[in-house]
This record gives sequence, structure tokens and C-alpha cells, in this order.
Amino acid sequence: QVQLVESGGGLVQAGASLRPPCASSESMFTMGWSRQAPGKQREFVTYISSGGSTNYADSVKGRFTISRGNPRNTVYLQMNSLKPEDTAVYYCKAKDWMNRDYWGQGTQVTVSS
Repeated sequence: QVQLVESGGGLVQAGASLRPPCASSESMFTMGWSRQAPGKQREFVTYISSGGSTNYADSVKGRFTISRGNPRNTVYLQMNSLKPEDTAVYYCKAKDWMNRDYWGQGTQVTVSS
């Protein structure tokens, strides 16, 4: 059973930074993050492939950076210049080599103005 474990959320002021990690129990083809704000649908944030290719939602480009750690089944989401509209539960998402999706339990990020 694949497990994804996130941590590192919290309550911060606008303009601050956070760097939550996500650790997978197994090697994954891609790993990334989605988020869900109160009353809204879950939305894509970013992903990184096994080869290092990345993709970002327009709303976070230039402020968020995803990277792989050591071991490589850990990814970090560097979030800079946080805005109140970034407030959401952030979910780690991974896709395995059989194209199956897995989700973490989520970590709350709250940005106050």
C-alpha cells in the first residue's frame, strides 16, 4: 500500500514562506501537489516528473517551486510570497508507473492578511 505523508503546513502572514515536504513510501513516476480552498474544488498546483520536468498552475508560477529531495521519493514545495488566496488544504499527489493516482491526507496552509 503506497503511502504519501505531508507535513509543514501552518498559519503564516502574507508575504511569508513555507516549505512542506511530501514523502512517498515507494518510487513514483510523478509527484506533486493540489489544493482545495474552502467551498472550492480541488485544483492542480504543480508536479515534478521522475526526469525532473515540472509544471505549475498560473496562479503560483514565479512564487512556488517543487523539487526532489534525498531520497528522491521525497518532494518539497517551496512557497514564497504567500497570499491570503493561497489558503487551502494542500494535498500531495503521486502517479505510479502504472498510471495510478495516490493522495496524501493533506496539510492546512492558512495565510493571514
